[in-house]
Amino acid sequence: MGGQVISLVIFSLIVVIILIDIVPICKDWILRIHIGRYKDKNEWNKSITTIGVKWLNNTPKVKLTDNTRLVVLDMLRGNYTRSAIQHWQEASLVLGISEYLKYNEDKDMKNQIIKFLNSKFDEYGQWKDKPQYIDGAMLAYAVMKLEFLEIDKYKKALDYIWEIIKKHIGEDDTVQYRNHMKSYRYVDTIGFICPFLVLYGTKYNKDECLELAVKQIEEYEKHGFLDRHHIPCHAYKLEDKIPLGVYGWGRGIGWFAIGIIDGWNELTVNHKYKQIFEKSVTKFADAVISFQQDNGSWNWTVTRSECRADSSTTAILGWFMLNASKIESISKKSLVSADKAMKYLMRVTRKNGAVDFSQGDTKDIGVYSSLFNILPFTQGFCIRCINLFENYKEV
Repeated sequence: MGGQVISLVIFSLIVVIILIDIVPICKDWILRIHIGRYKDKNEWNKSITTIGVKWLNNTPKVKLTDNTRLVVLDMLRGNYTRSAIQHWQEASLVLGISEYLKYNEDKDMKNQIIKFLNSKFDEYGQWKDKPQYIDGAMLAYAVMKLEFLEIDKYKKALDYIWEIIKKHIGEDDTVQYRNHMKSYRYVDTIGFICPFLVLYGTKYNKDECLELAVKQIEEYEKHGFLDRHHIPCHAYKLEDKIPLGVYGWGRGIGWFAIGIIDGWNELTVNHKYKQIFEKSVTKFADAVISFQQDNGSWNWTVTRSECRADSSTTAILGWFMLNASKIESISKKSLVSADKAMKYLMRVTRKNGAVDFSQGDTKDIGVYSSLFNILPFTQGFCIRCINLFENYKEV
């Protein structure tokens, strides 16, 4: 009898382990049936926003590895997901919903935002679970973009993020991606911290924040860019400024785009740093447009037409181009580029409104994911982009 019980337990465990692997694969196959049927931008907006709000308080986990077999082992080892990865997923969803709420009075959506904020912050406006890495700056920036909030209520949390950033400043007076990676400067860092530094710095009169954002961007343009084509590599080594990883990694290009376009957006026309950001935006827009595919996408390596298209890169650069079109010298071509990007994203949206085929999380410098699936980060930037686009004349 005891042997039968043990056999039953072992069999049940095997079934559970197999199901953990098989169910997601089957689910993806089913949900991709009738993918890309959206033709109307307004309908697409409603669909992707509905999913985005649903994910806000139940954000799908982003895997650390590309492993699709015996996934339970990754879970047991703590290698399945990390909170830092979730911060930029959640940040993007908040940014998307924030853009939607600029033009729509939606009480239910505001309630979902409040529920999310209550899960992140205590009654004193401090983080319940304090971020340990600079990734948290993107989430802090997203919270600051919620126009219906009294943002000073969360001042303690914002001040904490500024302290975290300061603790990551290295010997060259730029910000490290991680304190245990002192020898490298990553392009990701531009997108994580620069929009926060500009908005936080302007709101609370901390000019050192803006100076740090400008220095972070200028140093990367000096040491981390391919001169002739003006695209960034994944990282560069601090000591000898040698480039590392791939030039033209799509989401890396996206991280740089976020840093400069959102930073530019936060500055008034007459601000002393406005033209510095605008010069970066203009030059980068010209470079990025040249790598857009005929179908409107950017590939995960933008320099190779043979690579797979990446929805996360396309969503970010769609947002970048749409905002860059406010600059007269590049207005027309940037707007055309943004429209092409959104049309591509509509074609890779599942029937339920989830935007598909985003590259998974990067493993290391030069080690990129081969999985392409849904990503909350992409969803948020699609929501951001289409809501700005539909209300572009009001901007």
